[in-house]
Amino acid sequence: MTQPGFPQTPESPVEPARTDGQQSWLDAMKAFDARRPDLPGEHLVVLGLGVALLLSSGRSRSLIGRLVKAAAGGALVARAASGTGGVARVARVISKVT
Repeated sequence: MTQPGFPQTPESPVEPARTDGQQSWLDAMKAFDARRPDLPGEHLVVLGLGVALLLSSGRSRSLIGRLVKAAAGGALVARAASGTGGVARVARVISKVT
């Protein structure tokens, strides 16, 4: 017995409901970030902030404070490495040095 609104076969894919407003907003933010030019030293500043947060996470008294600082620091370090051309720049610098 089939009911209206349910898939007829168990193989039919079921996609989660998404609103167009949320999806287009996220796509617009990603496109804006990809189009904008890099600021001079942007990756170094983000890397410095990430390392500072990682170092300060060890001095925090509460466990939640440590976790939040470590997570934010790790995210900033990852952003510095994977930002627009971040990994490619590091690879070029290393290849010139070696």
